Amino acid sequence: MFAWAVGRLILHAYEQGYELTLGDAFRDPRAKYGHPKSLHRKRLAIDLNLFRDGKYLGKTSAHEPLGVWWEQLGEELDLPLRWGGRFNDGNHYSFEWNGVK
Repeated sequence: MFAWAVGRLILHAYEQGYELTLGDAFRDPRAKYGHPKSLHRKRLAIDLNLFRDGKYLGKTSAHEPLGVWWEQLGEELDLPLRWGGRFNDGNHYSFEWNGVK
């Protein structure tokens, strides 16, 4: 369900005039960076790099329209979709499944 929801997010972003590249989608548990309980290590989080007119939009505020949409999609479909902008990581989109946080 997470991959399906990310596909919807990517399509929505392009429909809104954004361009994207993919950031961390999987983080090897042996990696020395990131939180040890990161959802990236469980393949339940992705970072998206956001662009408009070829310009990189790195601030959390630039991701807010997509982050709010992501959370609303989760509410509509009863999926645990979380946006990292709620904890100052605006390009982070995750799926908190079965209590995994």
